[in-house]
Amino acid sequence: MAAMLKLFIVLVLQLTISCNSEPLPINVWPIPTSISWPSPMAATISPAFRIFAPFTNKHLRAAVRRHARLLFSEHYQPIVAPSLPVSPIPLLSLTLHITDIHAPLHHGVDESYSLTISSYHGVANLSSTTVWGAIRGLESFSQLSWGSPPLIATDLYIHDRPLFPHRGLMLDTSRNYYSVPDIMRTIATMGANKLNVFHWHITDSHSFPLVLPSEPNLAAAGSYGPDMQYSPEDVKKIVDFAMSHGVRVVPEFDTPGHSLSWAGAYPEIVTCANKFWLPNGLNDWAHRLAAEPGTGQLNPLHPRTYEVLHNVFRDSASLFPDPFFHSGADELTPFCWSSDPSIQSFLSSGHTLSQLLQRFISDTHPFILSLNRTVVYWEDILLDPTIHVPFSLIPPSTTILQTWNNGINNTKQLVAAGYRVIVSSSDFYYLDCGHGDFVGNDSAYDVVSDLKTNGQSWCGPFKTWERIYDYDIVEGLGEKEKELVIGGEVVLWSEQADGTVLDGRVWPRAAALAEAMWSGNRDEKGRRRTAMATDRLMDWRHRMVGRGVRAEPIQPLWCRRNHGMCNLNA
Repeated sequence: MAAMLKLFIVLVLQLTISCNSEPLPINVWPIPTSISWPSPMAATISPAFRIFAPFTNKHLRAAVRRHARLLFSEHYQPIVAPSLPVSPIPLLSLTLHITDIHAPLHHGVDESYSLTISSYHGVANLSSTTVWGAIRGLESFSQLSWGSPPLIATDLYIHDRPLFPHRGLMLDTSRNYYSVPDIMRTIATMGANKLNVFHWHITDSHSFPLVLPSEPNLAAAGSYGPDMQYSPEDVKKIVDFAMSHGVRVVPEFDTPGHSLSWAGAYPEIVTCANKFWLPNGLNDWAHRLAAEPGTGQLNPLHPRTYEVLHNVFRDSASLFPDPFFHSGADELTPFCWSSDPSIQSFLSSGHTLSQLLQRFISDTHPFILSLNRTVVYWEDILLDPTIHVPFSLIPPSTTILQTWNNGINNTKQLVAAGYRVIVSSSDFYYLDCGHGDFVGNDSAYDVVSDLKTNGQSWCGPFKTWERIYDYDIVEGLGEKEKELVIGGEVVLWSEQADGTVLDGRVWPRAAALAEAMWSGNRDEKGRRRTAMATDRLMDWRHRMVGRGVRAEPIQPLWCRRNHGMCNLNA
């Protein structure tokens, strides 16, 4: 068996064909990094088909059961039916070969796999170093099947691995609430797209929905109500479910800004809580109290602040096992802090707001490290022009920064300083952009004006799947700098989103990021392959809908059935 697997891998390397011009009869999304199908063929899947795997890992067991059921329950009917010869020998089994069954699902874990399906022997083999690579391979295997009774592509060889180790989606569950089933459906679809990080932006100014054992009053006073909270049991369920899909859950508690929701339980530790955000109107933006309605920032001078924070972070570390911990630190507003009497005294003694933030980070950064976590912040902590800390306070060895402003320029600035970077450029990766603003009585709508340029959205226009797919997150970086870009995340802020629109806002645009982060957005000649990705994304969106995901369409169905006819150029 080992000799046969080695032969299959050699065949993969020797017979790899170009998949960058036309879609194959049946496709995998994201497209594998290496796929060879020299003689396209199919086989029926035997009713007695079995998956053989080492079942000592419970998350692998769950994944195997899920995909075994999917093969016979999905009944996927492609938009354009494959026309392939069918082998007289049915596929009888898939055998998983895993080298390291115990490797944890942490950043940088090996997710590579090799998959072979033989019509001659009626068997398939999936080899991987880790369970997490096997889960990626199982998803590819399931996408190679179609029809009822099911058929599967055969005499096909895949060797696959991701370009970037961090491929994520950030979901804001503070501004509007999402049910546990909403979150789990999203995570399952992430796993199907080989995305591996669910960045859970749990708290913000608008609500504190997480019930924490040491600080239950934060959710009691800061959530939208008992029916819009996440219990510790909910979190454990979500984290365990995510692991069975190969998805890490990284929590974010956005501090010290965006913290109004803490004031219900602890009004003494929040400055400018619940004041009107533009006291002098839009024309005096410099004196705003927040970037949007919902004012409040934690007070770094109040000793109770750190007592509460330590409890929150400690409880979070027990609920979320991932080594990454996101502590926010974005969009600090000077006048929210300087409106507080204690901070006014601090400033009048010759200190600055940057020194105030430095005091906060000097406590919280080491405390998070003491929990055996790597700290993630938004880029503002270093790059905000008004309130920032010195680079020396947050060493690159213990800190990761997430960019959202100024495109590749901010990425370049941070990697040049030695930081690992997650890219979430608002110009490319913000899924909420282009839907208009949410503030009321906006006089901009009183007259017909230049609304079409940005959809009256601060980060407009709408980010199409092509724009997401085409963004090169390491453009202009040196080879050593590129190594510090660990990946990217699409972002859904939820001022105008909740569970009723979640699927359509996220999918299939997040799938575009998934392929760009997994196998890239260029072909073997370095050309962007957006055009050839269109039909494949149409197919994948069609399959996602069949799996219960209400992904929005990207073209009329007619376009997929008339290949090339919807292109801009013949």
